[in-house]
Amino acid sequence: MNDALTVRAEALTRRFGDFVAVDAISFEINAGEIWGFLGPNGSGKSTTIRMLCGVLEPTAGRAQVLGYDVARDPEAVKLRIGYMSQGSSLWNDLTVEEHLRFYAGVFGLYGAAGRAAVEEWIVRIGLSERRTQLAGSLPGGFRKRLALACALLHRPQMLFLDEPTAGVDPVSRREFWDLIVGLADDGVTVMVTTHYLDEAEHCHQLAFIYGGRIIARGSPEDLKHAPGSGITVEIVSKENALLLDAVEDLPYVRSASLYGSSLHITVKDEADLRVLRTFLDGRGVQLPELTTIVPSLEDVFSGLVKTAGASEQVAR
Repeated sequence: MNDALTVRAEALTRRFGDFVAVDAISFEINAGEIWGFLGPNGSGKSTTIRMLCGVLEPTAGRAQVLGYDVARDPEAVKLRIGYMSQGSSLWNDLTVEEHLRFYAGVFGLYGAAGRAAVEEWIVRIGLSERRTQLAGSLPGGFRKRLALACALLHRPQMLFLDEPTAGVDPVSRREFWDLIVGLADDGVTVMVTTHYLDEAEHCHQLAFIYGGRIIARGSPEDLKHAPGSGITVEIVSKENALLLDAVEDLPYVRSASLYGSSLHITVKDEADLRVLRTFLDGRGVQLPELTTIVPSLEDVFSGLVKTAGASEQVAR
């Protein structure tokens, strides 16, 4: 395995009976990258992470994490990574400090080394004033911080985060991402899933998965400027909510979303843009010109999902 790579997956596949949850996906993650894995519920994100963590054995294909094969040597993988799952891995009746002491023992940190690690992460993660507080009484943002500290206590070089900010307020989300970016700056490789497209802007690389298959990948800027991403226009109108209902199911509209006082609509090409203009004129929408803009990641993602879904229906 290349020293610059932390993860390599080759035709990685997982089936549950006749259902293919992850369908022969291949990708690489470079050391020190924040690698975002995006997709709707049920698309295969969590299943992929569980395979890479050595928790779930692949049905076919192979993957290496930190040089270890996830199927042949899952225990070596588990000892060298940090994993923060969607669900809570915390016990309500243990304090912050008790949690960290427990995880220190799990990873073989005893005596002075264990005490030093616990103290370091209590301070670094911003939990000094809550060390004796029961986890069950912590606000959501602080529970997430504690779960992250538990995953990082043994200084892993690879960190898997599955929806780490789900259910967290915007301020705590921003603070959490400051921590993630700081970890990457220190050389930790991070694979993260998220439903928040604004968070994906922090990632160095992104992969969109749909129906168990990776349908696009690249940096956030590359994806927004990709030739196949179509043309996105912005409409500012008092009738935007009504317009959204009218255009979102049109066959030539890849995506349509409200952004504050504006409406973003993405179509395939100039020909479809002219058809859209005719449609809007027919509804009496008075606009001097449709303003072409750089699409947001949400625009790109929505368009990719709609196109992939249409292709899947045709295949059937």
